[in-house]
Amino acid sequence: MLLRLGSLLALSYLTIMLLMWLFQEQLLYLPGQGREHIATPADIGLEWRAVELTTEDDLLLDAWWLPAKNTRAALLFLHGNAGNISHRLASLQQFNRLGLSVLIIDYRGYGKSQGRPSEAGMALDAHAGWRWLKEESGQDPDRLVIFGRSLGAAVAAELATRTDPAALILESPFRSVPMLGQQLYPWLPVRALARLDYPTVEYVTQQSAPLLVIHSEDDEIIPFTEGQAVYEAAPSPKTLLTIQGGHNTGFLRSEATYLRGIDDFLSGAGLNARPQRNQGQSASNKETLL
Repeated sequence: MLLRLGSLLALSYLTIMLLMWLFQEQLLYLPGQGREHIATPADIGLEWRAVELTTEDDLLLDAWWLPAKNTRAALLFLHGNAGNISHRLASLQQFNRLGLSVLIIDYRGYGKSQGRPSEAGMALDAHAGWRWLKEESGQDPDRLVIFGRSLGAAVAAELATRTDPAALILESPFRSVPMLGQQLYPWLPVRALARLDYPTVEYVTQQSAPLLVIHSEDDEIIPFTEGQAVYEAAPSPKTLLTIQGGHNTGFLRSEATYLRGIDDFLSGAGLNARPQRNQGQSASNKETLL
């Protein structure tokens, strides 16, 4: 009986490992949590227009361009692993208050964008957004900021190694998918099983822009220690902004600290401007997971 029970447990364990190896893309990429737009920036009183981006492998991506008055800089917004650009209205409103014009993109397979998500593909998507900002937005090419949240932080850090941003902001970053996965599933050999990498901690050592790492001590999905490790690995100049609140709510719960920290960081990076007054009504936070 003990032998049969042991064999059954071993078989179950091997089956779980096989499923983790086969379906890790489906575990990480969650575009199906919201393909349709739930609202537009106009619903919160922000000026905007739709932008269609073309990637180097000829996919069409959906994006929004939100110009701010008295722009201090233009920011490329790379969001997390779930939902689409319309779920980030609260963040778009915050950046507008800071005097930042924003290009927010949906990765391939997300929202209205073509294709299927992949690690290499997301790098191409981010570069398409950067190229549009630099060549078609009409903004000062020396005043461009890359911002990435959660999974988007890894995409942003990779992009910064190939470009020349005036500043890089990483919110809720992780060291790499295998390292994070090993913490979430300590009973599985995640590092051996992982086919996805997103090595944020390596990327930050290869870029030279002023870096702001933002992380909540209460983050229930990506531990605060992950953001600390990314910060510690990066070269100076760098800043660590500690906030409170959950993974999907920290930027709202700690809004005063959050906005002041970003404002001070941008000013220190030479992107001076006074934050804009709040425009429009509050936007509800619809962002989910990574």
